[in-house]
Amino acid sequence: MTMTVRRRAYASVAAAALVAGGAVGFGLTEPATPAYAQALPKTPIEAPEHPPGSFANVVDKVKPGVVAVKVKLDSSADDDDDSSGGPNMQQVPPQLREFFKRFGQGGGQGGPGGRGMPQQRGERGAVGSGFIISGDGYVVTNNHVVDKAKTVQVTLDDNRTLDAKVIGKDPKTDIALLKITEGGSYPYVQFGKAAPRVGDWVVAIGNPFGLGGTVTAGIVSARGRDIGAGPYDDFLQIDAPINKGNSGGPTFNVNGEVVGVNTAIASPSGGSVGLAFAIPAETVQAVVDQLRTDGKVVRGYLGVQVQPVTKDIAEGLGLDKAKGALVDHAESGTPAAKAGLKSGDVIESVNGAPVNDARELSRRIAGLKPGTEVKLAYLRNGKSDTATVELGTLPTDGKVASRGDSSSGGQLRLGLSLAPASDVGLGDEGVAVMDVDPDGPAAAKGIAQGDVILDVAGSSVSKPSDVQAQIRAAESNGRKAVLMRVKSAKGQTRFVAVALNKKEG
Repeated sequence: MTMTVRRRAYASVAAAALVAGGAVGFGLTEPATPAYAQALPKTPIEAPEHPPGSFANVVDKVKPGVVAVKVKLDSSADDDDDSSGGPNMQQVPPQLREFFKRFGQGGGQGGPGGRGMPQQRGERGAVGSGFIISGDGYVVTNNHVVDKAKTVQVTLDDNRTLDAKVIGKDPKTDIALLKITEGGSYPYVQFGKAAPRVGDWVVAIGNPFGLGGTVTAGIVSARGRDIGAGPYDDFLQIDAPINKGNSGGPTFNVNGEVVGVNTAIASPSGGSVGLAFAIPAETVQAVVDQLRTDGKVVRGYLGVQVQPVTKDIAEGLGLDKAKGALVDHAESGTPAAKAGLKSGDVIESVNGAPVNDARELSRRIAGLKPGTEVKLAYLRNGKSDTATVELGTLPTDGKVASRGDSSSGGQLRLGLSLAPASDVGLGDEGVAVMDVDPDGPAAAKGIAQGDVILDVAGSSVSKPSDVQAQIRAAESNGRKAVLMRVKSAKGQTRFVAVALNKKEG
């Protein structure tokens, strides 16, 4: 019986091999017809285009526009050490630290504390990558490459090393714009006209480990990745090998157009494991245009606290799909409040473009200039409505208003937006974290949206004003930090000591 089964299986394999490969063998003299042939579609799926046999032509075209960025750091940035994140963690921007802590596994050669930062720290400075975007020498790189720079130089493909100055930086997207100070006409590259698709070939060129002009290739593995790096995460994930020193370097499509700026990697060891993240070109272009014109980035401001529409919330609101951004609170006096938006509204689209979730709404609004009029479509009590809103200017002082008491308070200086947990479906006790300023001290300690603060300085809290009162008491007692007991979205409880930021501006 066993032998019969094996023989039948063998014959089946032989027939399949013959049909698929077109070879004659296994004692058969003519092709066998598979039993499923009649089920094949009348118009079979066309074979995809063959991958390029070589990337040499595109590399020859764009490589002269890629530079190595060399930075001498301020003395205050030398020998920084963060006990919670390993050596040199202070070089990592606050909005990226938790990402590297979450994916890192200790020290070694993997960037700050082995956290996978694709930037290399030298003895007296740091190195990264960049690319020239205009003939007069404007260069794009990452903010974290030049954040604490005392001096900046760029090394061109022809080995010339030239001085550069920082024109502007945007920590929220981790983009910086430089300008080569020596006049001349420089080779430059261009941004892509269309976003890449998942599966498209890409080529990364940069300065890993100080080895300038290094070329690697791979594909776009995913789009729209949120790695917890900042409020506007929308990364391309690529599998082209990226290492320390590649930060700020370009990712090209096969036409030689920039489709992304390499920024971060996920790696236990710090070396490439095929998980790299690049800022999409459309985001970079919008930021660079403002930095070039104004030296800073200003963003549109709606003035709402929003949260995702989960499946449970959708069912409770009678929605067919868990899509849109649920308004938790419209801050008094903001454009949203003036337009009549209220708690419980579900924003479905901006200027006719669908909004999938709360983060997408934030990106959309932030991508528009202050003063822009936008048309919002929303649901209220199951009925569709629209509102025309003139956007304000997103505050740049790092303060985030809390629900219910936005006048002042310790939670503002911690960089947290809070609401009673019971009001937002996160339990019967504690205060929910609705939003986190990525540059604030709470974010640096890993407090994230969706966490619930249970105790502050040993006292239970149930509303934002309770948190405020305990922080004020801690400040009055001269404490430099306040201890909080925090429950994560996964239900894990931990104590967190957060430094008290005394700055009011």
